Amino acid sequence: MASRLRADFQPHELSAVLRRYSIGNILRVEKQLRGSRRSPKAIVTTDKGRFLLKRRARGKDHPLRVAYAHAVQEYLYKNKFPVPRLIAAKDDDDTMVTFSDLIYEMFEFVPGEPFDGSLEATMDGGRILARFHKLLGKYESEWEPSHVGYHDNNAVRSNLNGIPAAIGKDDSVAGKEAELLATVGMLFDAYEAASDTVTEAGYETWPVQIVHADWHPGNMLFKDGLVAAVIDYDSLHLLPAVTDLANGALQFSILGGPSDPREWPPELDEDRYVAFLQGYEEADGIVAEQVASLPSLMIEALIAEAVMPIAATGSFGRIEGFRFLQMILRKTRWLQEHADHLVQVWRS
Repeated sequence: MASRLRADFQPHELSAVLRRYSIGNILRVEKQLRGSRRSPKAIVTTDKGRFLLKRRARGKDHPLRVAYAHAVQEYLYKNKFPVPRLIAAKDDDDTMVTFSDLIYEMFEFVPGEPFDGSLEATMDGGRILARFHKLLGKYESEWEPSHVGYHDNNAVRSNLNGIPAAIGKDDSVAGKEAELLATVGMLFDAYEAASDTVTEAGYETWPVQIVHADWHPGNMLFKDGLVAAVIDYDSLHLLPAVTDLANGALQFSILGGPSDPREWPPELDEDRYVAFLQGYEEADGIVAEQVASLPSLMIEALIAEAVMPIAATGSFGRIEGFRFLQMILRKTRWLQEHADHLVQVWRS
């Protein structure tokens, strides 16, 4: 089982990597606790400015994959998309630095605030996604990223099947083993039904392009109600653009709550859901034949995001896996029951 502890830089590692950059005299180095626990980050303040150093997580550190992501980011930066500027190493002008078989990248630090839940910020999240898709719609490269996303993914099914063994001995499951199996079974059935709906709608015939594949408010910084920067390009894929749209609509409208996910409301914030899609529509346009598939894609995205970390670690972040799955099932049922309404409210 993977560790739940946040990865961190070792002093000698940090010193060796920072020496590779010409960023001035270092005044302060602070841990950055946002983002993946497997990918440590540090904010580096020097007499020339502020920078963000990141170590790529294992599994997302293949040199060709990193080089591809950097090429995409540099292309976006040159086209004035809100992406942090990559900093090259001083010895070889490469934006990818290696040390002890690990890969590092450094960015110019972009100040900003987290998502405030406002309709203005939500709409801009959709608008910026449309701009992302427009810029990269015809981007070509010799190396291709994965074509496998959250839709109809056998890894999601395998992880669902593996969850009872992964968390079945946790204290939160004691005496509730049958309920855990029932929860996993219902999520499996919901994923299958959603996948079938999307496939039958013609998913395999929809054109593919570069998608972000992790479009959510946590991967953005905001300023004055607008997106100041889009970060984290570790998951670039070649998929239909609607997969980003569906995941973004879900992530910008999902409702949380107290620390116990069993108390989270099942419904989406309908106003934010519509605002996100309106922002995208204003900047680009939504393919009419794909609109009806949005709720099913949202169900697939919701289940896929939840089950993979739970199968690997037994939890979702710091939340017990069983409690989180119970919440996901309630939200999945709500999406199933309100699928037609979500399509109609957007079309209206």
